[in-house]
Amino acid sequence: MVPQRWTLQTPVHYAAQMHATKHRNIMRRRDMAISSERVVEDLIGTFSESLKAHGFEIYPFKVGWYNAVLSHGHHLPYPADTLAVVVLSTPAMFERSFLPFLQNRHCEGLRDPIDQCCVHTVSACVSLCFPDQSVDVSYDYEMLPSRRPKFLAQTAAHISGAAYYYQKSDIHSPPWADQKMFGVCIHPKLGGWFAIRALLVFQDVRVGADLQQKDPPDCVRSQEDRIDLLERFNFRWQDGSYRDIVPTEERYSDQQREYFTTPPDQRGELLRRWGFLMEMDTEKQSSTNKQG
Repeated sequence: MVPQRWTLQTPVHYAAQMHATKHRNIMRRRDMAISSERVVEDLIGTFSESLKAHGFEIYPFKVGWYNAVLSHGHHLPYPADTLAVVVLSTPAMFERSFLPFLQNRHCEGLRDPIDQCCVHTVSACVSLCFPDQSVDVSYDYEMLPSRRPKFLAQTAAHISGAAYYYQKSDIHSPPWADQKMFGVCIHPKLGGWFAIRALLVFQDVRVGADLQQKDPPDCVRSQEDRIDLLERFNFRWQDGSYRDIVPTEERYSDQQREYFTTPPDQRGELLRRWGFLMEMDTEKQSSTNKQG
């Protein structure tokens, strides 16, 4: 397969540069207070559009919403009214970002190629849109020295209203007794065809009372369907059927499914056959891939 030519540059980058210029003087102020939801949208709107062009979505929330549902050991170390956003990758990310990322030979070292692509894209958009703002960026694979994740991705998706986090506690009479069942987020438009990639905290931005928390859409409403969802996810996640628990507007392409269903230690060879990696790169990627 001969790879097509893609580029990460889009017209949105120009808008992002204009956005950065517009807000530069404001962003230099410490502890910037935002009093309305509309101003929040204005602050992150171009950032959202820039990431959307690369196949990502963002959802804003207050740090306090996240900390309120977690034990102290998992709290984000910021005031409750600090602005944060969670970043999701949609099915479009693979073609809009990942393949161009590989084509442009940005992938290097031993880190997972998808992780590298997400870091490359998110950090580039942050730099363009917020050159003078303190933004703490955490990725889904990063761990604290205590070996805890830097953030709980599915909790962040739920409290931001992005996707409903279905857990065993959502079942009135769980049929699994004391068996541990992992929960899973379902997006109202994408079902399970997405991934939670990053959390951004705007360290100096305080959000007013006008930004109200919105519940995520409960799109798996019946007890029977919730049981079915958790069983699909816990007992046969490899077949991906849990992703289609609700009707979806987008799904992974055939090429994307081939990549994620290929065993991790064989994905480097797959990328080489697609024409994206040289032989030495294939060896580096042999054990560093993960599920999408």
